[in-house]
Amino acid sequence: MNTLLLIEDDQLLGQGLVSFFESNGYQCLWVQDAKHASKLWLRADLVVLDRQLEDGDSLRHLPNWLLLKALPVIVLTAKVEVQQRVEGLMAGAKDYVTKPFSNDELLARVITQLRPLGVSHLNYANIQINLSERIAYLDESPIALKPKEFQLLVLFIQNQGRVFHRDELLNKIWGYQAFPSTRTVDNHILRLRQKLPTLKLETHRGVGYRLAGESQ
Repeated sequence: MNTLLLIEDDQLLGQGLVSFFESNGYQCLWVQDAKHASKLWLRADLVVLDRQLEDGDSLRHLPNWLLLKALPVIVLTAKVEVQQRVEGLMAGAKDYVTKPFSNDELLARVITQLRPLGVSHLNYANIQINLSERIAYLDESPIALKPKEFQLLVLFIQNQGRVFHRDELLNKIWGYQAFPSTRTVDNHILRLRQKLPTLKLETHRGVGYRLAGESQ
């Protein structure tokens, strides 16, 4: 699972983005100032950085942070002038998003920055997944999966061997704001097992589910 570091001093925006990213399968660390960002930088795989923090322009810290660990950085800003975008890119940012923005657009930019070059497929046993087209195949034949089934499949294959609690799956795939029940998870797991018999989804009673590695 990829870990995002969100550096954002707006309380409502920060809370909303943390919930949104976690509901889409990311771990999200959130800090509101540059001082605390330095302490968590090494734990992140990508950084979403608000340019204007309460303690000043965050770009002045970016070159030093990148010396700690080179990470893709997406800058959030209310500033729209070309020169200010150039400043962010020259400081080491990979992308720039202007406020107000769509969460879905920001998510797409996060996915793009984290995607290894040339990699758009996942494989497990005789199951192939085309991430860009959001299609799963069983023995090269397309399998009809509903959106949440597809998201669950990708999450499990990317985290083989890890036990997911039902509540964690609810949060990552549906988001708590949707108020589904744990039976929703069970029903989706049942359908995945029916559609993809070679998917080694194990039930951990009283806890949740785990996808066994291909060699197990």
